[in-house]
Amino acid sequence: MLFTALLFGGLWPSLADAHTGANWFDDQAAMNSSGSPSIRINLSEQKAYFYKGGRLVGVSLVSSGKQGFRTSPGKFRVLAKRPNHRSSIYGSFVDRNTGRVVKADVDTRKHRRPPGTYYRGAKMNHYIRFNGGIGLHASGHVPRYPASHGCVRMPPHMARKFFQYSRVGMPVTVSY
Repeated sequence: MLFTALLFGGLWPSLADAHTGANWFDDQAAMNSSGSPSIRINLSEQKAYFYKGGRLVGVSLVSSGKQGFRTSPGKFRVLAKRPNHRSSIYGSFVDRNTGRVVKADVDTRKHRRPPGTYYRGAKMNHYIRFNGGIGLHASGHVPRYPASHGCVRMPPHMARKFFQYSRVGMPVTVSY
């Protein structure tokens, strides 16, 4: 009986689990549920929901765009996926000889590259682009409030799952 409770309780999280604030993903449901995948991002809750054929199979805490860089609500489609993406706008200037960061948190549209340095874009692993240059991606800083430059940050283990089961062309809905 304990085995059955552990088996079914562990594999099939309830909808109530989706509201506890915990990150979870049911690989078995994602693999075995029929229908198309979709992602819904709720900016008020700072959560992303992964569905397969209308069935909720995963929930992740997120951090969306901060004031001045708000993540736009709307209906989108996954435009591209890149496992090891780097930002072309935000990153650091790095000394060519030592490899040390000379200036962090740069915006290439505003900051000039100092002589003897090169630009290294911020890591955005498991990048799922859905609105121009905006997408979901892994981050070590997911404070559960808007803190990004417009992208939707996710814990690395959850970004990996969403990336694994997402497909180019699938719907992404962003709402409040």
